Amino acid sequence: MTNSTVDEITNALEVTRVSPTGVTFAGQSLKLDSVDDAKSIIDEINKCPNLQFLNLEGNTLGVEASKGIAKALEKHPEFKRALWKDMFTGRMKTEIPKSLEFLGSGLVSAGARLTELDMSDNAFGPIGVEGLAALLRSSSCYALEELRLNNNGLGITGGKLLASALTDCYESSKKDGKPLALKVFIAGRNRLENDGAKALAEVFKMIGTLEEIAMPQNGIYHPGMAALSDAFSNNKNLQILNLNDNTVGEIGAAAIAKSLPHLQNLKEINFGDCLLKTSGAILLADGLKNGHEKLEELNLGHNEIRLRGAIHLIKAVSNKSKLKVLNINGNQFGEEGRLQIDHEIREIGKLNALSSLSEDESEDSEDESSDGTCHSESDMEEENIETKTPEDFLNLPTADNFLALGDARSELILREAKKGQSMDVNTYVPILMKVASLVASSKENISEMALDCSEKLFKELFTWSEGSSNSSMVNNTILVHLGLIKSEDKKFKPAWNLDGCFKALKNVIGKNYVTEITRDTLTLFLQKEKVGSR
Repeated sequence: MTNSTVDEITNALEVTRVSPTGVTFAGQSLKLDSVDDAKSIIDEINKCPNLQFLNLEGNTLGVEASKGIAKALEKHPEFKRALWKDMFTGRMKTEIPKSLEFLGSGLVSAGARLTELDMSDNAFGPIGVEGLAALLRSSSCYALEELRLNNNGLGITGGKLLASALTDCYESSKKDGKPLALKVFIAGRNRLENDGAKALAEVFKMIGTLEEIAMPQNGIYHPGMAALSDAFSNNKNLQILNLNDNTVGEIGAAAIAKSLPHLQNLKEINFGDCLLKTSGAILLADGLKNGHEKLEELNLGHNEIRLRGAIHLIKAVSNKSKLKVLNINGNQFGEEGRLQIDHEIREIGKLNALSSLSEDESEDSEDESSDGTCHSESDMEEENIETKTPEDFLNLPTADNFLALGDARSELILREAKKGQSMDVNTYVPILMKVASLVASSKENISEMALDCSEKLFKELFTWSEGSSNSSMVNNTILVHLGLIKSEDKKFKPAWNLDGCFKALKNVIGKNYVTEITRDTLTLFLQKEKVGSR
């Protein structure tokens, strides 16, 4: 061990809190590679007569250091709280599972019964879950109440592995006489997507004791939401529900609304930035209007909700005497709508609960009218700008500009979309949408030409996506630009006629250059998402 390492650990000990119930080295930025590096931590563990917790957040542990700490933990059967956030910065992926295995085996050997395991902010991915699996399946987790795995990069595979381990833990603990009764489950920013969410929903449904579920930013769409909603109904003591920044939509909102009457203990609900739109907000309002007397916070900000949805929500919370926060900021109410909301909220006596409406998105786009609808092609034609270049068409995609490109319009637009280079999907798809929007033109010749041109653009895109193994990215980009899933750009809103875009996509969905997985994915959204919900 170098002198500098000794100095670092000595300085850390000066600010390290050692209490009768545990040891913390949180935030010391120690790099612990060997057993010698970890000696001071090991000594403090050994000296603590009643080690209830060990907080190693903000340090980085190698395999040998983990082995030494694990050995010390073997002497503490009273251990309950493993606070191990942000503990593997700079470590190789192959190191982390081994470190986790050693730490877990130390707790198992001690006969410890954890009540809290916090592994958040460790980007260990599915391979890290493999390292944790033995601990999660062991008797040391039979009494687990809080599991925090925020920002671990689990992905679908990691989500399924986690669900499997928790299922085994529940079944084993049940045979032991007291089934796993998890209260808190935190797993935000993990890219769980629908399949990961479905796997975990089965666990939630089985356990039935959850009081807090937080799964924000996981790329979950309505199939995953439906599975989770079904599981929520089995957890009747649920108090905090956070699914912020997923894609709920109208179908997902309908599933959640169905579960809400079963969840009368809810105190905090966060469905901010979930693409609820007006129809989804109305569905949630209907699910909340009866009961829910304990509700204190409702966050539905940044959801493309218009005034009608806001009025339904205000009526739904009018009988919630404990409501402290109603966040509907970042929606699409317009100036007059905000005044009406202010009036309605005053009428029910909850002005103090209403958050600011300063980020109303209806003011962000000049392409929308006062009621939030996109300008039609005929509106834009009134500009009567005569141009003959694809650049002019793309700047102002009117029917006249489209016609002015002549018979070679498809080739000109395709060349402009690709700029003679390799495909840039984020540039290409918006151009495709501008063409496809003209399919909704009331002029038959314009509609037919736009349909033909958009088909050529789709064919080029789908052919490239299959050949380059980029189908998933292309599918997601199309769905974002159709307004069916959320964009990472919070201010993005489709600025084209979506009816025309839907018709253009339906026209090509059955073509032989569209792969089966792409066809199934896009068809699912086309069939289940109603255009009227926009």
